[in-house]
Amino acid sequence: MHELDEPLRELLPRLRRFAVSLTRNTSSADDLVQATLERAITRWAHKRPEGDLRAWLFSILYRQFLDAHRRTRRYARMLDFITGRDDVQPSVERTVIAQSTLQAFDQLNTEQRALLLWVSVEGLSYKEVAEILDVPLGTVMSRLSRARQALRQLSDGEIASPSLRILK
Repeated sequence: MHELDEPLRELLPRLRRFAVSLTRNTSSADDLVQATLERAITRWAHKRPEGDLRAWLFSILYRQFLDAHRRTRRYARMLDFITGRDDVQPSVERTVIAQSTLQAFDQLNTEQRALLLWVSVEGLSYKEVAEILDVPLGTVMSRLSRARQALRQLSDGEIASPSLRILK
């Protein structure tokens, strides 16, 4: 990694300048540059040897920015949805549907809620979720499908909560 130190040091001011132009905030830009460098170092083996280091780093930085921006927007929409803060006054029907969906979401088991949050709110890819859970990608896809189906059924009122039975 020592051969990487000098080229990265030379590109650092350019990366920071670009990050500041994207984020318009110096502390956010510093975080973005750090995330970019971390990703570049961990993915160094995947870099094409003939490729331009500067272009590769700018590409990583821009993708990191877009991912963070999407995640932030998705999270803000979810918060607006949950808290009911929206620029447009929701109709009674929309409010009832939102409350029903949130109640249904609360009825899901922990694994299903986590899957839906990771993919829908946090914007993680199926592959990233598979790595988190240490399961195959297909397993994540099928579990997520079942979680979405259960949420739809619960919010539509198709599944009643399991009743308790007294066993003698």
